[in-house]
Amino acid sequence: MILVFDVGNTETTVGLFAGDTLRGHWRITTDATRTPDEIALTLRGLLAAADIAPRDVGGAAIGSVVPSMTDPLGEAVTLLCGVAPVVVDARSKLPITLDVLEPLTVGADRIINTLAASRLHQSDTIVVDLGTATTYDCITADGVFLGGVIAPGVRTSAETLFRRTSKLPATELVPPARVIGRRTEECIRSGVVLGAADAVDGLVRRIKAEWPTPRVPIVIATGGLAPMIAPLCQTVDRVEPHLTLVGLRMAYHLLRESTR
Repeated sequence: MILVFDVGNTETTVGLFAGDTLRGHWRITTDATRTPDEIALTLRGLLAAADIAPRDVGGAAIGSVVPSMTDPLGEAVTLLCGVAPVVVDARSKLPITLDVLEPLTVGADRIINTLAASRLHQSDTIVVDLGTATTYDCITADGVFLGGVIAPGVRTSAETLFRRTSKLPATELVPPARVIGRRTEECIRSGVVLGAADAVDGLVRRIKAEWPTPRVPIVIATGGLAPMIAPLCQTVDRVEPHLTLVGLRMAYHLLRESTR
């Protein structure tokens, strides 16, 4: 079995694969102050809940946008499972060409998402990842990463709104029943949730208008908020919430094979 870790700014998503099957997945808070021992204790509990012994884990991969978390997490995995994780980043020798001006600055999550999308669908693809930031990443069918767009995430925008306005209450983000809100909470939901959906549609249309090949890219939504936002969009073709975990599994096998 393989453990994979998608380390984001707010949360870390952990996936457990048995072959190609995602056996389990969990979300834990990203906290760079935790020691390897503390992280290992948390991981032991997650594996126990899935009735998996640490010795059954034969490999691991980490994709991280929080550098201060990468080493403690790697140490925790080695301590618990006895395996050294593969760290996936812009230096990794993957079948993707980073056709951008500063390739080493491309985040691991963006590389992993586009790796998965290009290999799964073999099509020009726009991956919309709805997390702490909302990213739009563009890759061709033959694995050329073209770049993309980075925007504030849905919850990030909402939290800024609540924090910077004294009379607007913190509101649960759920799709509103109508656009014109008749209560303050309904107005906020319309602005944040529907505004996010329309932002996705608007940016996707602009990206497609600049697409450098004659092929029309498919649009995949992923990330924790994809199941809520994507159904409100007109341009999203597929929702694949675990695309990053799948990409990490792929990257693990590709990098292991390249070192043999």
